[in-house]
Amino acid sequence: MAVNTKIQRMRRHMRIRKKIAGTAARPRFCVSITTNNIYCQFINDEPLTGSLTLAAVSTLDAKFKAENAIPNMAGAALLGKLAAEAAKAAGIEEVVFDRSGYRYHGRIKAVADAARENGLKF
Repeated sequence: MAVNTKIQRMRRHMRIRKKIAGTAARPRFCVSITTNNIYCQFINDEPLTGSLTLAAVSTLDAKFKAENAIPNMAGAALLGKLAAEAAKAAGIEEVVFDRSGYRYHGRIKAVADAARENGLKF
């Protein structure tokens, strides 16, 4: 029986999420991509908070659209920079990177590298 790529990605994502979790001191930096957009969230997964989102940016935000960027590789790098700025504004210095089951290449890698260049540690 053939398994499609969406199911494979969800299996990888669940395998990753068993091993990593965000805390207040070191939240989870979750990056999700769709065909048209990229979403980044900083999430505290501690049981008492119930997966609280501390900061979030996406290609739908006004700051991203003000740069007239599109969600390609250059846009992903810009989004990584905006994510690092949002994290610093929320008082976040260190994170745990969650690639959401996607391979670490292309737009995912561009977001991660830009966030590292702009001061996030992971």
